[in-house]
Amino acid sequence: MIESSVIARQLYVNKTQLADVLGLGVESLHRRKRESAARVQSRMRDLIEIINRARPWAGSVNQAFAWYRSQPLPSFGGQTAEALVKQGNAAAVKAYLSRISEGGYA
Repeated sequence: MIESSVIARQLYVNKTQLADVLGLGVESLHRRKRESAARVQSRMRDLIEIINRARPWAGSVNQAFAWYRSQPLPSFGGQTAEALVKQGNAAAVKAYLSRISEGGYA
């Protein structure tokens, strides 16, 4: 199981901020039983995977997280990776990053 406290610590945010980044209710990360729910674990897994894919060219985990939160993606009408994940479109962000890593255009 992915623990939100570990992710929050690595990203220098608190659990409330992390819940917002993931598009989840605050209680989802503050109660152990809810944190282990499939939807919550899936969102955290998506966040980790996307940040890990962006980290090599972003420079660090923190810079990859900043990219995730603030960089408009032209392929998605200027939405950020964060907005897309909140909408349940993490697969589209992963496909976008795969395309970029293979030399494709944004």
